[in-house]
Amino acid sequence: MTERTSSTISVAADAATVMGVIADFGAYPQWATGVRAAEILETGPAGRALRVRFALDAGVIKDSYVLAYDWDGDTAVSWQLAAAGSVVTEMSGAYLLAREDGATTVSYELAVGTKVPLPGLIRRRAERTIIDAALTGLKARVESGPAARH
Repeated sequence: MTERTSSTISVAADAATVMGVIADFGAYPQWATGVRAAEILETGPAGRALRVRFALDAGVIKDSYVLAYDWDGDTAVSWQLAAAGSVVTEMSGAYLLAREDGATTVSYELAVGTKVPLPGLIRRRAERTIIDAALTGLKARVESGPAARH
């Protein structure tokens, strides 16, 4: 796997609230740019998803793939590609959460490999676009509060 691209954002909520939104895969199409569907295939003893099938429509990349998740309470979640799609052949990433000054700092790391190799600069730019959209969407979703999500 290639090196990861990462970015960080501050969210005005506690880590449990932020992780609750991250763990709510069924709602991803409402806030995660490009995600058309997310279906939980397997859950763990704590009720959080262990395997999720995603349908992605991110402009030139339209694909379906399965990610396997590893949860560390409300401080981190990481994932690896469990079933490749027709375009996405490698993927790993993580959300890392830390409490700071009454908010939660969320770091997102991502590495993606595709069937058609992309030069490093273009791949990192695409990863950065995905990460920034995900962090912005996550922040807006969390800070809108539960009432705004129903």
